[in-house]
Amino acid sequence: MTGFKLITADGTAIRFNYYNEDAPVTVKAFDALLPFSRTFMHARVSWQEIWIDNAPPLDIIQENASVFAEPGEVVYGPLKPLRAKTSNCMGIYYGEGKGLDCCNIFGRVVAEDIEKLKALGESIWKQGVQELHFGRI
Repeated sequence: MTGFKLITADGTAIRFNYYNEDAPVTVKAFDALLPFSRTFMHARVSWQEIWIDNAPPLDIIQENASVFAEPGEVVYGPLKPLRAKTSNCMGIYYGEGKGLDCCNIFGRVVAEDIEKLKALGESIWKQGVQELHFGRI
């Protein structure tokens, strides 16, 4: 598996590569969910991040988990451990940020698409929520 893409409301495609070696369980489980759509909002405490708290549930292990994500990385909060504040959440960092709790970091935007991701993040920050569609590359 190489990655996934998201399609914005205006039809822009943004591609992401999977971290197959660092997060193989998360990658496999996430890829099995595709395709799906969710309405993303801007994070209030995690700086430059768009996120959802109603992600399709992943009952998997915590792997490659951290509160520190690099710009362009994608994170997912598995259902366990139950104490995690990010359970059932998904986030995409379009710039600097720090999560509320550990999430599985499982992918990163393709270098050529980072500016598209930044524009999406800025748009959601300034104009509000946006439905995004996820599918396989």
